[in-house]
Amino acid sequence: MQELTPYQKDAIGRVTHIRQDVMNFQNDWPRLNTAELLPPITWGELERQLTSLSVSPTGAAMVRDLVEATRKQAPFKPSELVLREILCIASAVMDETFLSDSDSSSPDLDGVDLID
Repeated sequence: MQELTPYQKDAIGRVTHIRQDVMNFQNDWPRLNTAELLPPITWGELERQLTSLSVSPTGAAMVRDLVEATRKQAPFKPSELVLREILCIASAVMDETFLSDSDSSSPDLDGVDLID
């Protein structure tokens, strides 16, 4: 058997982490038997609204990366978990104490699971 590359090992680790998050979420929040759906919205519209709701330029600058990370993982998660992650993003960017503009360091979002 051929040894896995570091990239393959990282990918397996990420998939395992997402799968565990989904299983934990489904244990805590079993699917409801309701059929009433939310109105459709695009990722671009979501990003625009979250940027508008941001209380600081730093929060607004984070929105694109946060929405993109959520969008990439959304197909692998229950819709309610994706909604929860969107609400967490909204809460963070609307929180005046989350990041201050005086913080000169920009958070490194690459490879970070932002929402557990």
